[in-house]
Amino acid sequence: MTDQTYKVIAMAVYMLAMLAIGWWAYRKTNSLDDYMLAGRDLKPGVAALSAGASDMSGWLLMGLPGAIYVSGLVEGWIAVGLTVGAWLNWKFVAPRLRAYTLVANNSITVPSFLENRLRDRSRTLRVVSGIIILVFFTFYVSSGMVAGGVFFESSFGSTYVTGMLIVAVVTIAYTLFGGFLAASYTDVVQGLMMVAALILVPAVGLAQVGGFGGMVDSIREVNPDMLDPIAGGTALGIISALAWGLGYFGQPHIIVRFMALRSPADAKAGRRIGVGWMLFSVVGAMFTALVGVAYFQQNALTLDDPEAVFLSLAQIFFHPLVAGFVLAAVLAAIMSTISSQLIVTSSALVEDLYKIVLKRDASSKSLVMLGRLGVLVVSVISILIALGRNSTILDLVGFAWAGFGAAFGPTILLALFWRRLSIAGALTGMIAGALTAYIWGSIDALSGTLYEIVPGFFINVILAVVVSLFTHKPSPEVEAEFDDAVRLAKEPAAAVSETVPAS
Repeated sequence: MTDQTYKVIAMAVYMLAMLAIGWWAYRKTNSLDDYMLAGRDLKPGVAALSAGASDMSGWLLMGLPGAIYVSGLVEGWIAVGLTVGAWLNWKFVAPRLRAYTLVANNSITVPSFLENRLRDRSRTLRVVSGIIILVFFTFYVSSGMVAGGVFFESSFGSTYVTGMLIVAVVTIAYTLFGGFLAASYTDVVQGLMMVAALILVPAVGLAQVGGFGGMVDSIREVNPDMLDPIAGGTALGIISALAWGLGYFGQPHIIVRFMALRSPADAKAGRRIGVGWMLFSVVGAMFTALVGVAYFQQNALTLDDPEAVFLSLAQIFFHPLVAGFVLAAVLAAIMSTISSQLIVTSSALVEDLYKIVLKRDASSKSLVMLGRLGVLVVSVISILIALGRNSTILDLVGFAWAGFGAAFGPTILLALFWRRLSIAGALTGMIAGALTAYIWGSIDALSGTLYEIVPGFFINVILAVVVSLFTHKPSPEVEAEFDDAVRLAKEPAAAVSETVPAS
């Protein structure tokens, strides 16, 4: 068999496994709550690996290694910021959000939680939140489509469009039918594949380039400053990279995993598993880039696309069948994120826009069907955007990440930890944060100086607090609910199961 045949076999096995999980999840999905939140019954390991896999996407195996391959460890500050942000998110947000979304009328989406938490009878907060999710997730899903096209172009010699469509069709298929459950369990498989590949490739690569010392010597021949985490950077540039960590608090496709945990107490185990997975993954991605610089220097080779450094090394180092499964890990990273984002976007369309704006009741079966239709609509729009291939993967991800972090991050934190947040404060801050991130990110002179999440996040906080101080009206009902959420977030799993009705 040819090398290409081996790789095709590995890829086919992987894709069939994903479709099989989607079919299994389809048979277990009977209601909208099942489709959107898996019945709030995720084990901490599943939630942690699912959150990690859906978070990292093609950025981890393509975007980050590509950036470090070009610019050196100064690009690694993004990984530092993200790791710290993920730990803080699991530590503080996960248990409180799991508890509060349950006591706040069993909210199954971020917009419905904000509406129920603040008693917004006008439904404005929910609709605006749903629109923000639709806008930024369309860009986010598009980044996954771009990564898929680049992947097949680099690995199989196919055209960009053909590769993009293959990824889109398979991901849409298992997400469309299996919903949140399919997205979560495919994420587990994909997360394990990703971390295994990110350990295997740099480990073999180090042996190929003469160990750590050989790698360092070769890198210094290419660029003496490449191993200096400050060289070539500016204070604002490093702040911008670290600020990626702020985005975690407002990513709907990540925090929805917290809402789906069996209990708030599971967040502790989830944090240990999730952050451990992340440390291995980001360190592996960084070493992959450095090994790549050394290997190509030693062998006098040229890499045309820096974002394909992981793909190239996998194909050089391994037997075609093994390389095929390593390459499947890249596809896993891409598809895991797309599926998670499609589910959240679908929930925004059905739960937060269709039912609210059109004021129509529908059977559970009809709502699940509408959810699947939402997945399809957003997918088509994202594919059309990706056809242009006008931006790098990291640029698209960065833009969407900033939009969510600036719009929802401060709002979620204030809703969970500050009693006096008001409807007007939340709405003002959310809109201002989203607009600031969008406008700032669209102006090269501004976004090139400071990452747009920074001004967007802090403008949101300031306006939300100031407006809330003037408009907050005390409510005994809201106060009691806040106290219930605080109590529930601190209780052990056994106590939770005894005091809270199963959802």
